[in-house]
Amino acid sequence: MNIYFSDFFGIEPETLEAYGAFNISLINDLPVFIDPFLLFGSKDPVYQKLHEDILRYLAFLKQKSENGQVTEAQILAWYVFREVKQNWLGYSQIGNNGSGLGPKFGKTFSSSINIVFDDLGKEIITESSHLEKAGLFQTGIGKDNISDFTTNLTKEFLLNYTEKFALEHMLPTNVKIVKVDKVYFDYTLQRWMPKEFTLPFIFNDYVLLTPKNILTKDDNWINSHDLRGDFERICNSIPNSQLRAEIFNYFAEKLPSKPVDEKISQKERAAAIQATIMQFPDIIKLYLKSKEENKQGAKNISKQKVEEVESFFIRNIKALVERLLDNSNFYDIKPISSYEQSLNRLNYLKDVIEKNDGYRLFYMNGQPIKREEDLQIIYRLTWFASDFDVNRETNNGRGPVDYAVSKGSADKTLIEFKLASNSKLKQNLAKQVEVYEEANYTKSSIKVIMYFNQSEYMHLTSVLKELKLEDKENIILIDASPKASASNVTL
Repeated sequence: MNIYFSDFFGIEPETLEAYGAFNISLINDLPVFIDPFLLFGSKDPVYQKLHEDILRYLAFLKQKSENGQVTEAQILAWYVFREVKQNWLGYSQIGNNGSGLGPKFGKTFSSSINIVFDDLGKEIITESSHLEKAGLFQTGIGKDNISDFTTNLTKEFLLNYTEKFALEHMLPTNVKIVKVDKVYFDYTLQRWMPKEFTLPFIFNDYVLLTPKNILTKDDNWINSHDLRGDFERICNSIPNSQLRAEIFNYFAEKLPSKPVDEKISQKERAAAIQATIMQFPDIIKLYLKSKEENKQGAKNISKQKVEEVESFFIRNIKALVERLLDNSNFYDIKPISSYEQSLNRLNYLKDVIEKNDGYRLFYMNGQPIKREEDLQIIYRLTWFASDFDVNRETNNGRGPVDYAVSKGSADKTLIEFKLASNSKLKQNLAKQVEVYEEANYTKSSIKVIMYFNQSEYMHLTSVLKELKLEDKENIILIDASPKASASNVTL
């Protein structure tokens, strides 16, 4: 059962735990990433130095921008980075390949850096500046960009951290001396430099470990969602009554005029908030200050989120795989088509979830999973013993499908995972996979829909009946609702 770092390299999970490292999966990225605020808020001088190094690099980029237009060659040299896929963390739903930071990001960031970081190194309201600030403006820089940038700017630390573990705990046959590019920035030469490290090596690539105490899930501690949610509280905290009145007056003007009985939508409200923030950027600084004042809250919440990921995607997956091994033929390899293989495995998974208490693994603190992305990752982690390729399709112009299971170009099956609670389920069932089939030149597709209660089931069956899709072999419904214990079932 080789799914995680500890499995592939024969390391006791307790050894990784004692070292403080996250036990990554080498099958698929897990949905956690480095939060730069945890570096800032840490009492560890090593982490504090990492945050200072990030700000030093931002200061270098800002100075270059202030000195004149940054050339395309300079953008490629200073802003463009490949995704550090070797840490097996982040937003990739299949495998560990992400988009990284390309020229578009470089042009966007270089053109906005003087506005976003106007007081870099000269902060009055806040203790420090923060890389995440770039995601609070309407600049097209998202949390995935912040994550990739942070990982690249802390790569030397991650390499040293992993090398130390490898030398102390791993067999010589499982490590290799690797020359890594863009490890550290030479401010004299003004270029990124390579360096050699002894690292865990598998699948023709090295592997990076990351300390758990700098990881989080979903959003950075500093994020635009919180900024919008805290907008009124932040504005009310402004001591200057005249400025406070001007801000609320401007905000009211940006809200659309509507009849009394018609509500302003969340989208319209968010647009008015964003316009107000752009007009009064000190709102962002006050928001950052409030975040800085709750460093311990950032640590506590991030720790809880990482523990949830460990429970959900590591302990629960191991338990699910054990059930699949014990109670089905999920891992039997047969020389059949990709469609038959996919359909068989999904039916085995359905049987284990519905009849062998597998449903329990889809709950966290009594609540069912709410994201289809999590369901997709769970399924991918179970599919580790197969001679079929299981990959996420590249975007073909119609959007990516969840999975393409294939054996050569002539044998491909597309799989879509959905939750019954998805508001666009009917639309998806009617059109989506058929469109993908046309674009990917395959006529084999399977739709998997998971429901968690009777209400969801009734809605789902109604939709299927309306679309004349009931009893279709390639539409698999999985009942993940809580089941009564066998000892409590009345015969």
